Amino acid sequence: MSVEQEKAAEQAQGSEQAQGSEQAQGRSGFVTFVGRPNVGKSTLTNALVGEKIAITSAKPQTTRRAIRGIVNRPDGQLVIVDTPGIHRPRTLLGERLNDLVEQVLGDVDVIGFCVPATEKVGPGDRRIAASLDGYPRAKKVAIVTKVDAAERDEITERLIEVDALREDWAAVIPLSALTRLQLDVLSDELIALMPQGPALYPDDIVTDESVDDRIAEIIREAALEGVRDELPHSIAVVVDDIAQREDSDLTDIHASIVVERDSQKAIIIGRKGARLRDVGAAARAQIEPLVGTRVFLGLHVRVAKEWQRDPKQLGRLGF
Repeated sequence: MSVEQEKAAEQAQGSEQAQGSEQAQGRSGFVTFVGRPNVGKSTLTNALVGEKIAITSAKPQTTRRAIRGIVNRPDGQLVIVDTPGIHRPRTLLGERLNDLVEQVLGDVDVIGFCVPATEKVGPGDRRIAASLDGYPRAKKVAIVTKVDAAERDEITERLIEVDALREDWAAVIPLSALTRLQLDVLSDELIALMPQGPALYPDDIVTDESVDDRIAEIIREAALEGVRDELPHSIAVVVDDIAQREDSDLTDIHASIVVERDSQKAIIIGRKGARLRDVGAAARAQIEPLVGTRVFLGLHVRVAKEWQRDPKQLGRLGF
């Protein structure tokens, strides 16, 4: 073999090794889902992760933090950042939530724009889709959610409407997080759009949320169930203390449900404390598998006047 042939062979071998290394390394990166409140972003996040890490509710603007869910696959890792829905803020809290969304959008590798199959594309959807021009770094994927609840003609109409919103969609995918229809298609597409790189988190965790934060969110989800339209935005939850009882498999958890007015406190507590007991029972059923023990859950309801508009109160509540 000539010197030139040896060099060519070495270069070919080096190229194959580099390619093999890239394949072994896989792909990893960040994705977030955007859309109007209550289009199914948190439900989609939970379905992809395979575990409930973000609370869900029929009430809009349920999500209040950037919650990271980790999806591990043989070909890579997705870090899903679940964020609040984009909305027109009416309080300081609303402004801070929108600021949080903007910060996340500027950092992620892929943005998934969600529209429910059951609702026509409206001005809010068009505004959000147009706003994605402000994040040129991220690739964009359009997702039509809740197809299990829609007729075939509705789904077709929604796909056409969504596709027309932008010219740079990397993909347009209809799916159902509830029935898991086409979730694998979305996962494949998202992984393919991620940069080459090693996993960003260990493969044995599904979220970087603390146990305290997850417990607080579980309690808030239970408190949201069945309340009036104006109350959900006024509810916050703080875990005051968690302690394992000595010589027992029982964990004591004490938490405060914070509202803005005395009338709201009365609603949360209910007649003779009945509603608060229901909230505790519903929350405890989800907390016990999380902490791995039986739980005594002590709930206290307190009033923080107009906390959504008070910078000091927002800071104390973690916003």
